[in-house]
Amino acid sequence: MNTDKTGSTAANDEIPGPEQKSAVPADLPIEAGEDEQDEDDQTGAEVEDAEAANIEDAVEPDVPFDKLIHKSRRLSDERVRGILESLLFASDKPLSANDVHDCTGLDRPRIQAAMEKLAGIHREGVHGTVLYEVGGGWQLRTDPANAEYVRRLLKVKPQRLTRAAVETLAIIAYRQPVTRPEVEDIRGVDSGAVVKALLDRKLIKILGRKEEVGRPILYGTTREFLEFFALKDLASLPTLREFQELSQEHRELVEQETPAPPPPLTALDAPARAAVEALGTDSDAALVELEQAIASADERSKAAAGILESAQPSPEEPENPPSPR
Repeated sequence: MNTDKTGSTAANDEIPGPEQKSAVPADLPIEAGEDEQDEDDQTGAEVEDAEAANIEDAVEPDVPFDKLIHKSRRLSDERVRGILESLLFASDKPLSANDVHDCTGLDRPRIQAAMEKLAGIHREGVHGTVLYEVGGGWQLRTDPANAEYVRRLLKVKPQRLTRAAVETLAIIAYRQPVTRPEVEDIRGVDSGAVVKALLDRKLIKILGRKEEVGRPILYGTTREFLEFFALKDLASLPTLREFQELSQEHRELVEQETPAPPPPLTALDAPARAAVEALGTDSDAALVELEQAIASADERSKAAAGILESAQPSPEEPENPPSPR
């Protein structure tokens, strides 16, 4: 019995149990991790000390401009429009005919014709992008009908101007070059802060100084002003006559949208109204019947007027007129 216990005890001493197997120095994995970190640091130091190799291909030289012009003459109209669309898409500012000519070598009349063709293709309500002629050049812009979706994508707020800014900007646009006192004389209020804000927005600029006492600063509009309002040039600004026509058009629209009160029904109007309602949608027959009813009403009114005139007593003439003395 003792021997068995002794043997069992010896066996337990020689064969490690689960607890003895796990009795590994706790710092061994940490030492291995530190060794790996040291190797990474050494490799990183070697990479930093090494000279960087050139992994980019050599830039091909640009085609000479005379060859570019010769090549552009053989391009089809569809190919030209495709090139212009790529340039307009890549540019962040309006492109003039000179800008496109310097990039492509195309003739300016051909560029103008291609741009007008593209403007007919990219127009409001047809495509998501619209080609505008603004600031002396051409620019692709999003369709105004899709503005709310584009703003949500870009997370930007619409650019708005206050009433004072619009008034000041309109005076400068129509009267330029104009001084600040002249603007204030028209508006009747101080415009210094508004002028400074417009300068910060780059909608106006300083053109120089006026040759008079005090040499006040002259202000005028900028190219950004044309781009902001999508104008080709200053000649595209509406005239005063167009303003009047626009206001008249607005009044007509208001009158059309406002329901007019029904006219009072008279005895003469009754036959015409009854004829139109009886004929329904037959417009031609309704017009004929309406004309006949109006003519009949006119005849009756004339006859009634004649009866009334004949019924009135005529002024009696004196039997023995006084003889002149």
